[in-house]
Amino acid sequence: MKPAPFDLHRPATVADAVGLLTAYGDDAKVLAGGQSLVPLLSLRLATPAHLVDLGDVAGLDDVGATEGSVRIGAMVSHRRAGRHAAVCDHAPLLARAVPFVGHAAIRARGTVGGSIAHADPAAEYPAVCVALGAELELAGPGGTRRVAARDFFVSTYTTAMRSDEVLVAVHLPAAGPRRGAAVDEVARRPGDFALAGAACAVDLDSDGRVERAGLSLFGVADRPWPADAAAAALVGTGPGLDLDEVAHLAVHDLHPSDTLHASGRYLRHVAGVVARRALGRALEEARRG
Repeated sequence: MKPAPFDLHRPATVADAVGLLTAYGDDAKVLAGGQSLVPLLSLRLATPAHLVDLGDVAGLDDVGATEGSVRIGAMVSHRRAGRHAAVCDHAPLLARAVPFVGHAAIRARGTVGGSIAHADPAAEYPAVCVALGAELELAGPGGTRRVAARDFFVSTYTTAMRSDEVLVAVHLPAAGPRRGAAVDEVARRPGDFALAGAACAVDLDSDGRVERAGLSLFGVADRPWPADAAAAALVGTGPGLDLDEVAHLAVHDLHPSDTLHASGRYLRHVAGVVARRALGRALEEARRG
């Protein structure tokens, strides 16, 4: 099939993009790489009258590290994010997630901001944002604002971003000197969205004990699942930690629904397995550092 007819707009600035979204309202959709939107257009599951392509907007493909945080522009491609020194050094959890995103062609064309704004509950980046306590920078008619990742992801394909706002960047807290990060998932085939996945980051103090921890599950709820009890149990622990017990805490209150591909009971079990794997790899990496 071919997409329904639409008018394509290519603004040069964020302000121009916001102006177009304000003018056309629900008749407009943002194109930020097209990883998810183009298939929907081709199947006519989405039929917007106007597409606002962010590809020419200045500054949206910038990446930079400042003291305490890493800023990734919304139009940075998956591939570039995974290879950028600032991301690899200061936000390694996001870099670890990149190889799980689709296939090589998707990673070359799709964008970090596009994936986050699409808010697929089985996607890796939303879980990374929640695990790290990231903030999303949004631009609208009234200026810019930041929204914590936990508040940004509302439900399946639904975020706190208003129809006249554009996702400008994601701000990730910078890693400590002894950070370990890991992503693990189970999918039906390489490149598919995960049936269940986990994103984990830990920072150790000078004595080798966990100082900070973040763990988020994906694919098993209608948004990234913050495994707060498990993360809290990690803090203050040393090498003798029982990871099976922590993984159990991660899924204690989790009750996934049955899907076309797996029962909720199976998904809960797999979530515990990938949480255990991610925890183990993150802690091992941190202790090596």
